[in-house]
Amino acid sequence: MSLIEIISGLALGFAFGFILENAGFGSPCKLTAQFRLSDWSVFKVMFTAIVFTSVGLMVSGWFGLVSLEGLFVPPALLGAAAIGGILVGSGFAVGGYCPGTSVVGLMSGRLDASVFLLGLIVGTLVFAGAYDQLEALTTMGEVAAGDTLPDALGVSSLWVNVFMVIAAVAVFIGGTALERRLGGPVSAAQAVAGATNANP
Repeated sequence: MSLIEIISGLALGFAFGFILENAGFGSPCKLTAQFRLSDWSVFKVMFTAIVFTSVGLMVSGWFGLVSLEGLFVPPALLGAAAIGGILVGSGFAVGGYCPGTSVVGLMSGRLDASVFLLGLIVGTLVFAGAYDQLEALTTMGEVAAGDTLPDALGVSSLWVNVFMVIAAVAVFIGGTALERRLGGPVSAAQAVAGATNANP
């Protein structure tokens, strides 16, 4: 790995963390509100990123800007993904942090984030030590039809992206309606204030 790659990775990481913190995503107050369906900000941001990337890759492939065949696509292991999603989601709901936001919270001086990050490190070490016994769980449920949605469903990427755009619009409309009914989203200022009060 070259020095430029290391520097660019660090710069992007710092920029990503800065944006997360200023959006309030470094606070458990805002993140756990997603699980109460009162704040859809996290889901909207992540879904937008997925759709934007998917459509962008498709269009870039059409114009020859990106060789889609040369992109690495990890194997579709739905069973393993489900187990991992349940474990990470449970920790997210209980602690109010995911791995990335726990680092952001720690850099912002939040004590609860440091405890969560410590648990993340310990859990990673335990998993690494028990990997031989758990390896079978990490390869469960491989989809034989293909590792991408178009391959697995037997349709073109255009139709998948059209559906995803429609789904994104529906999520924005439905999520906003639920936010209004359940008290509205937590603002970045409220998230920071709530986390500060929780960590005197």
